[in-house]
Amino acid sequence: MAKKKENKEVPETMEQPQEDQPTVIENVVDTVSSAASGVVEATASVVEGAVSALGLTKETATEGKTAAGRRAQKVGTVSSDKMTKTVVVSVDRQVMHPKYRRYVRRTTKFMAHDEMTAGIGDKVRIEETRPMSARKRWRVIEIIQKAAK
Repeated sequence: MAKKKENKEVPETMEQPQEDQPTVIENVVDTVSSAASGVVEATASVVEGAVSALGLTKETATEGKTAAGRRAQKVGTVSSDKMTKTVVVSVDRQVMHPKYRRYVRRTTKFMAHDEMTAGIGDKVRIEETRPMSARKRWRVIEIIQKAAK
């Protein structure tokens, strides 16, 4: 004889979660959203610190303008001032020789736009700028020391 199967009821532990208890998915969503907001706050504080360290205002940092302080600057002496509003600046630097391990002086000449009328022998600071002519890509931003006459 065949046995009859009895209908078993679902125990109380297997029932659907009640409406007032959060589900696992809701717990995960809450955890991820709180972690994301923490990351956003930390990033904002790092950006504010970097802006203040560079000396920028919030307006210039958010507008995307490049600060003039990031351009390359060099200090050299004026070797020629015969052109109109242009000077030739000689910049000396010391480089270690690859074979002899001694410092060797290297000189580079830059043509710079000069609104300050620097003379021969003046020590000047030049700053990189947009191309003004075929060979002129620097400008004099300050005269550090006048030449002795």
